[in-house]
Amino acid sequence: MKSITPDWIDKPLGELTQTHWELLCDGCGKCCMTKLQDEETDKIHYTNVACELFDSDSCRCTDYANRTSKIPDCISLSIKRPHEFAWLPTTCAYRLRFESKSLPNWHPLLTGDLHSTHEAGCSVKNRTISVEDAVPLEHHLVEWG
Repeated sequence: MKSITPDWIDKPLGELTQTHWELLCDGCGKCCMTKLQDEETDKIHYTNVACELFDSDSCRCTDYANRTSKIPDCISLSIKRPHEFAWLPTTCAYRLRFESKSLPNWHPLLTGDLHSTHEAGCSVKNRTISVEDAVPLEHHLVEWG
């Protein structure tokens, strides 16, 4: 059986093209959720509170190209700022690759199926709430990793 894993998958992150970099995203949507950081321990706590540009049905940003100008807190990931990877979920391909770990077996680059992240139950698809409905944020903590 022929492998569907792309030949570039093991290249160092800094050598990936922009297209390959974008393909690493598994579409889980966890990075688009509000996160809280404990001031004493620096631990990141995830919530099910979605960014205002997040579409829970598609599990994608509704204005990806302009997100950083519309949402001041939105971070555009870059290998040049690896300290930002710490707030990503432990299943995130960017974080995993930065930590020299393998992608999860449900990752679309390994399955060839763009919906495999959702089918594996590893996305936030249809499991989020809006900022307006999330007061206080502390009541919306989740364990997504």
